[in-house]
Amino acid sequence: MMKGKEGCPQEGTVQIENQCARIHTRKYIYVQDANIRQVFLFFRQPAMRNKSNMTPTERRASLSLAGIFGLRMLGMFIILPVFALYAVQLPGGGNKTLVGLALGIYGLTQALLQIPLGWLSDRIGRKPVIIGGLLVFAMGSFVAAGAHTLNGIIVGRAIQGAGAIAAVLIALTADLTRPENRTPAMAMIGVTIGLSFTASMAFSPMLYPMIGVPGLFVLTGVLALTAIAVTRWVVPNPPNLVAMDRVSFGAVLSNVELLRLNLGIFVLHSSLMATFMVVPAALVQGGLAQPDHWKFYIPVMIVSFILMVPPVAFAHGKWRKQVFLGALVVVLLSHFLMHFALGKVWGTAIALTVFFTGFNVLEASLPSLVTLVAPPNAKGTATGVYSTTQFLGTFSGATFAGMLTQHFGSEVVPFFTAGITFLWLVVAWPMNVNKPVVP
Repeated sequence: MMKGKEGCPQEGTVQIENQCARIHTRKYIYVQDANIRQVFLFFRQPAMRNKSNMTPTERRASLSLAGIFGLRMLGMFIILPVFALYAVQLPGGGNKTLVGLALGIYGLTQALLQIPLGWLSDRIGRKPVIIGGLLVFAMGSFVAAGAHTLNGIIVGRAIQGAGAIAAVLIALTADLTRPENRTPAMAMIGVTIGLSFTASMAFSPMLYPMIGVPGLFVLTGVLALTAIAVTRWVVPNPPNLVAMDRVSFGAVLSNVELLRLNLGIFVLHSSLMATFMVVPAALVQGGLAQPDHWKFYIPVMIVSFILMVPPVAFAHGKWRKQVFLGALVVVLLSHFLMHFALGKVWGTAIALTVFFTGFNVLEASLPSLVTLVAPPNAKGTATGVYSTTQFLGTFSGATFAGMLTQHFGSEVVPFFTAGITFLWLVVAWPMNVNKPVVP
């Protein structure tokens, strides 16, 4: 029998820990794949990392930046399960359009400032912009905590959103990791965001009776200040940027595959915010008191996370597109289930579990796909546009859901989310992400 190059019996195999293992697919995955599966392979199969082993600095950078993302997203998500119920106690809280604006205005100011702050970080450095953005976010949190009217909370949320550093964090991750290790680094961030959301759904209903929404806003401010300390003393300093031929902004905006992905993150976060305009009240209507909502959210998030793992395990190589579109169909199905489930606790639990199963897969996949598709010298611009559309989706979803609830009732909101998700499915169907852009 012929031996492979590493002393194994056939071509395409290597000797690993005294055993022969096929590596041709996994080697391709580690160099090129843009999926969350990288993070599972990275931690579970250390022997497969020979070609793209992270240095200690890269590992510290990836974990610390994922932590900053997590702290900041926890601060953003933690009011979602309780805010719609709290707002009705405030002057003007009966106006669902204003309630939606209070949730969504954060996304609008985020969207407006992602690209300018990304540009600024190219000029003065990533860390100063990140620290400044976290300070602004903390200030907005404390303003919202001290507000006694819905309009005051809207002002505080708008200031929170002005700390628009998501694109800068992604750019710093790219600065601190080599191309072959960028995908697992992005996957760590995706997993952390998912865990932050899960923690928010679990702890927010438990904390609300004790500290109220003002206390939750104070907590978000404290988390932002903690993230500043991590940025200052834990995140490695980035190297000096090497000048490259710049790709025009128009070229990024005209990239068809990036446009598909940008539409996707817009729709995904629109659907998320719209859903949480109606779910808390639906649970109360179904007989589940607000202090007990954590008993609802924890099982939903745990089950959806478990159900997410199998599709993620196949989300690589030739299966990348199929898994992506499959998750999108799952999200679409969840919106129809939600329409028939509103007012029924068990039905809402099933619909929300289905939603988050698809949501978790898509939320982790989209940013990695952006870095895969974008030209190597336009990743910063591409992630800036991506983050802008994400937060425009946050603003639009909450605002439109508030208007629809105000004028037509909450039962029409799932039709709105189903409609925009179906549009995304049609646009995404011919996507071509199986041929990576080689740096």
